[in-house]
Amino acid sequence: MITKQRLFWIAWPAFLVAAVLELMVFAVLDPDMLSLFGKPAGWSRQAVYTVTFLIFWVMMMVSSALTVLLAMSPFELNQLQPQDSSDAS
Repeated sequence: MITKQRLFWIAWPAFLVAAVLELMVFAVLDPDMLSLFGKPAGWSRQAVYTVTFLIFWVMMMVSSALTVLLAMSPFELNQLQPQDSSDAS
């Protein structure tokens, strides 16, 4: 189960990286020149910025979630309690 703390570990860095990525992409590309399948998209600049940011944020959240998942111990991941050596006797 993902706790609030882990959710913040996932969402906050992803938000920051998505914001930087958005700035870098649109420093080079003009949203008015966007085309989908060879035709002009016909979206406003604000719509392009918003949709692109949300796509970047979701992708970065997936990356951060995988990092959190890989950092979990096997016991935590499987919700098992580590056995105490005194219980083995």
